Amino acid sequence: MTAKITIIGTGYVGLVSGACFSALGHDVICVDQDRRKIDMLNSGKLPIYEPGLDELVHRSVEQGTLHFSTDTAASVKGRDAVFIAVGTPSDGPSGNADLRYVFGAAQDIARALDKFTVIITKSTVPVGTNRRVFDNMLGELGGDELFAVASNPEFLREGVAIHDFMQPDRIVVGISDARAQAVLERIYAPLTSREIPFVVTNIETAEVIKYAANAFLAVKVSFINEVADLCEATGANVRDVAHGIGLDHRIGKAFLNTGPGWGGSCFPKDTRALLMTAQASGVPARIVSAAMDANAQRKRSMIERIRAMCGGDLSGKRVAVLGVTFKGQTDDMRESPALDILPGVVEAGAEVAAYDPSDPHEASNLLPSVKMVKSAVEAATHADLLVVMTDWMAFKSLDLVELSAVMRNRSMLDLRNLFTPDLAGKGGFQTYRSLGESPSKVS
Repeated sequence: MTAKITIIGTGYVGLVSGACFSALGHDVICVDQDRRKIDMLNSGKLPIYEPGLDELVHRSVEQGTLHFSTDTAASVKGRDAVFIAVGTPSDGPSGNADLRYVFGAAQDIARALDKFTVIITKSTVPVGTNRRVFDNMLGELGGDELFAVASNPEFLREGVAIHDFMQPDRIVVGISDARAQAVLERIYAPLTSREIPFVVTNIETAEVIKYAANAFLAVKVSFINEVADLCEATGANVRDVAHGIGLDHRIGKAFLNTGPGWGGSCFPKDTRALLMTAQASGVPARIVSAAMDANAQRKRSMIERIRAMCGGDLSGKRVAVLGVTFKGQTDDMRESPALDILPGVVEAGAEVAAYDPSDPHEASNLLPSVKMVKSAVEAATHADLLVVMTDWMAFKSLDLVELSAVMRNRSMLDLRNLFTPDLAGKGGFQTYRSLGESPSKVS
């Protein structure tokens, strides 16, 4: 049985969720106060990049199951469920999650309800937020006859978000009202019918599950980055170490790829928010705190690696960079390691030219001292060093011979271990360095 769903927010989570819910057969309205975004969507253009999303959105729009609007009140009336999928950025230096958009959306929803509707928070929020949403709505409406509140955290990875929505490891819902559970079971029935686990908890548990999951993965990445440094110092190889420990089912192979540090829309703000929540609750969170410190140091150390590859002095050197987004297969630059590393390289005296396949529109504003170019060859021309910053799969198919041929010095620093000394040597590079491997001559 299909449901009438409204989603508040057409950012990454909201738009992906809306398109996927509509593809499951539900009638979906995606709402945003940003008229520019809605105008783009109604004209067939997407405000974000995610592989496969444009086709999914266009197909659902053509089938009449996906709609876009700026009118919250009209879009909430007569719906079975309203998902809140607005941003919860860090609130400045405090590290706390900024919840103004969540509470603002809940207030707008409460004023427009005309039938029983489940209000579901999909935004990542600290423990206790949904209870506050319930209390605020209760104060607005004077009773809970028209609403129930639930938590339904998302676990979408940018670059593979549609797969993660349609084939999730689990669906987590936090409830305190049986009416909410019935509606959520109906909404997710097309997925749970395929025996995907449907995990029902209380609201606070669902909120903690989301933060704990992201914090654990951040710790895992920081851990393998430290192991990579140990491998370099001892002659071990981190690729083989990651493979060897990842085969242990208690550990798993995911998130064991070393790199220049973690970033993105989730890990930094969620680890900070979890740390702030723990401190407010009087609970030490030493492991998460250490992972955050290690990540900050990791990014600083990348500047020194780049300097070392240029003979210890970056003055007058040209550095070519492949990728500026926080990970490959996305145009998202939020808290990308490049935002900390590249300005430091420029400050040390280098000229930096960067190429990213997604051509992120924010790059010029976020990296004003970096010259963004249209191709890898253009970035590499007359460069003293080529730095692989982001793990774009498209980089693996680059013609390394063509790249090395236009460089002043044929050196590569591979911060994502996309290549090997053998591949680099066959591509014409005279020097190749990666992370977590002893320096070796190229073949």
